Amino acid sequence: MTGVPLLLAVETATAAPSVALWRGDALLGERAAEPGRATAEALLPALDALLAEAGLALAAVEGFAVSIGPGSFTGLRIGVATVKGLAFGTGRPAVAVSTLAAIAAHARGPRPVAAVLDARRGEVYAAGFAGGVAADWLPEGVIAISALAAQLPPGCRVVGEGVPLCAEALRGADAELAPPPYSETTARHVAALAARAWPRGETVAPADLAPRYLRRAEAEVKRTGLRFERERP
Repeated sequence: MTGVPLLLAVETATAAPSVALWRGDALLGERAAEPGRATAEALLPALDALLAEAGLALAAVEGFAVSIGPGSFTGLRIGVATVKGLAFGTGRPAVAVSTLAAIAAHARGPRPVAAVLDARRGEVYAAGFAGGVAADWLPEGVIAISALAAQLPPGCRVVGEGVPLCAEALRGADAELAPPPYSETTARHVAALAARAWPRGETVAPADLAPRYLRRAEAEVKRTGLRFERERP
């Protein structure tokens, strides 16, 4: 699979849901979901408005991209379900993008980057990146905020909505905490990462799209006694 077609990207895992259109190596347009509205109510109007602004119909979209997590359980379900429905309806493939990778893409420059999101219970979803590539010093997962500093390389830049939660624990550490706003629009970065993956054939069929929660929902934890997705009874 070569070339990058017209992609429609959706990001709903964070506090600032957004959508973007991307073709080749360029952003064609981006739109944040209307503030104050539930993601389920705001997402489709944002998609419709984005396509209208670009003068395009949904039929023109040749592929989809979606952030699959980790992040808000509700937001992930809505975003993945929406893209799955659109991909099924149009017969187009999709690219699944790590939410933490999309957040890390905001940070520019040579520094190593750690992307963090609130995982509650004194923990964050976190992943490390170096040169835009996942780094083994902080594999994607759930980590106690108190343990984060020990995992970061010198001069690491910490980005994402989890930054305020980590500020105290990283006090005195050789790390740079990104300033607010933390809930930056990330659909453009989901699209950019998908555009890189597309020529490599890293697409999935609509039926195979699924959220990556990392942590199990509280009700499931109580039922199974297992906290994380990869654990087995």
